[in-house]
Amino acid sequence: MGKPKSERRYADNEAIAYGKFMRVSTQKLNLIAGLIRGKNADEALAELTFSKRRVAGDVKKVLQSAVANAENNHQLDVDRLFVKEVTIGKTLEFKRFRARARGRVGRIRKPVSNLTVVVSEREETE
Repeated sequence: MGKPKSERRYADNEAIAYGKFMRVSTQKLNLIAGLIRGKNADEALAELTFSKRRVAGDVKKVLQSAVANAENNHQLDVDRLFVKEVTIGKTLEFKRFRARARGRVGRIRKPVSNLTVVVSEREETE
C-alpha cells in the first residue's frame, strides 16, 4: 500500500537545490544569500565567483546544482532563469569546550546551517 504521492510544492517553472550541513552560521550565510536574491542566475554566479567570503563557494555549488536541475529535470531555459528564493535554516550546533583559567571552561559553539535555493524561469514579455 503505502501513502499517496504528495503534490509538488513548487510550480512547474521552478527548480530547487539544497545545501545541507554547511559549517557556517546562519547570519554569515544570510549575508551571501542577500547578494543573489532576485538576480538572474548568471549574474548571481558571477557575484559568488568574485566574492571574498569563504562560504560563497559552497553557495555557488548549490546555485549551479539548482540551474542544472532546472535544465535537466524540468527542461527550463537556462538563459531566462533567476534566483526566486534563497532560504537559510539553522540545523544543529556542535558544542565544544576549552579550558580556561582557575579550572573553568569556555564553551565554543560551532553552528551548522541549511540552504535552499529556488530558481524560476522568467515569463516572456512580448
